[in-house]
Amino acid sequence: MTGLGRRELLQVAAATAALAVTRPGLAQDRFPRQDDLLRFEATGQVTLLNFTDLHAQLVPLYFREPSANIGVGKARGLPPHLVGEALLDAYGIRRDGYDAYALACTDFESLARSFGRLGGLDRIATLIGAIRAERPGKVLLLDGGDSWQGSYTALQNKGADMVRLMNALKVDAMTAHWEFTYGAERVQALIKQLEFPFLAGNVKDATWGDPVFKPSAVFERGGVRVGVIGQAFPYTPIANPRYMIPDWSFGIEEEKLAAHVAALRADGVDLVVLLSHNGFDVDRKLAGRVKGIDVILTGHTHDALPRPVKVGDTLLVAAGSHGKFLARLDLEVRDKRIQNYAFRLIPVLADVIDPDPEMAGLIREVRTPHEAALDKVVGYTESLLYRRGNFNGTFDDLICQALLAGRDAEIALSPGFRWGANLLPDQEIRAEDIFNQTAITYPAAYRTEMTGAALKAAMEDVADNLFNPDPYYQQGGDMVRTGGLSYTIDVGKPMGQRISDLTLLRTGERIDAGRKYTVSGWASIDEGVEGPAVYDVVTKYVEALKRVRLEPNRQVKVVGADAAGYEPA
Repeated sequence: MTGLGRRELLQVAAATAALAVTRPGLAQDRFPRQDDLLRFEATGQVTLLNFTDLHAQLVPLYFREPSANIGVGKARGLPPHLVGEALLDAYGIRRDGYDAYALACTDFESLARSFGRLGGLDRIATLIGAIRAERPGKVLLLDGGDSWQGSYTALQNKGADMVRLMNALKVDAMTAHWEFTYGAERVQALIKQLEFPFLAGNVKDATWGDPVFKPSAVFERGGVRVGVIGQAFPYTPIANPRYMIPDWSFGIEEEKLAAHVAALRADGVDLVVLLSHNGFDVDRKLAGRVKGIDVILTGHTHDALPRPVKVGDTLLVAAGSHGKFLARLDLEVRDKRIQNYAFRLIPVLADVIDPDPEMAGLIREVRTPHEAALDKVVGYTESLLYRRGNFNGTFDDLICQALLAGRDAEIALSPGFRWGANLLPDQEIRAEDIFNQTAITYPAAYRTEMTGAALKAAMEDVADNLFNPDPYYQQGGDMVRTGGLSYTIDVGKPMGQRISDLTLLRTGERIDAGRKYTVSGWASIDEGVEGPAVYDVVTKYVEALKRVRLEPNRQVKVVGADAAGYEPA
């Protein structure tokens, strides 16, 4: 890793110029106290608190940030496409501090053993309660979506307990993505249980074009009228099964969004906030095209940035995922414009934050009926198991091995999901840990035949979703993970030319375009797919294996990646 070059440093400087914040980590104690995490110089009349991509994670966890988050096109070398040393250098973060642990992959295992787990909804509740007490009548708490899915308990009760917990947290508004994988009827039923607005102005009836959900809501905080617009993930019916939401249409809907902004401005709001699940690069482009948005709270891509990124007059805030962070943005608003602001991405260090008693009690109520299933030990890991990153992670490698063995396949494919907690070396692998990687409503582990040509075409399609230089064509997720297969990917090439050197590991032979191969995978978006649930396949494999040891995956050769966004394993 050579660090940032002159061009990248200039890009970062331009992207973060004039930010009125204290650089995190420079003066922090190695082992903080709760008061240290909450210390903040309050500014203005309004405080926006935001979390996103919680993925139903209620208890503290380990979660390593990616070592590969490659930017392409105009985003090349810009936040959030900085990883490891490049990220720490760009933001002036000391290597042995808790911000470095929370924000970067560098020295992750060592820092994880020093600082412990992050997250836990009861710890988040403590932070929110303290800030609300400090700023009475000035705080707005916004959930960026992907809250109801991603755990065993949420899957068992189809999101109901997550709604109960979000009500107890007193969220003010939310938007959505994975929530829709419970199906349209279930989503509508859960929304009726919410004590706050479910906002998604870019979802309409597929036949008539009528809005399905409220697009926006107006709140008064500190004497400021704040208009919040919800933007659900625009590619939900492409990334997830359309048959679960057959009558709803999604999209970026720039013109509709501009109309919502104009309507709020006409209503006299002082501040317009977009609560978005578009993904960071989509929102960066959007901010340059739709005027009148003051703040975008961006989600979906799980990016965690210690400072907002400014595009024109719009601030973009990226609050990370899995409950690792609570983002605090204080705003001074005059004459319907942001005059000043202060920001802190608060790492939720579980060992130094007192659990909120009420929320801790509710979490126990949710988890206690399932304790036997959650705590069942199925094996042990001798190596770090993680997922997040543009290419294969070791937890996905384990899933692929299970698919190869359990479904008697030559090639395994595992979707590039960004959610799923980590395990450190020498930890038990419990049933809950496997569900944290696989808890979806369409879990069938299929077995099928694909020609070499079809396999390459599928991989090219996923690569374009990730590396198309136009963010509006990036439809979410990381690169499909592969087992039994090696390949080269050139991220700078155009559609159809990125994937090469496809090789079957079993024989060492190049993939033949005309030959059929036995392929296993899971999370197919097609209706009626058959096969055992993937979590059962992985559980049986780990139980038989007993001890897991996975070396860094060397089967994917990456070409054309900028150094700032890619640290090879």
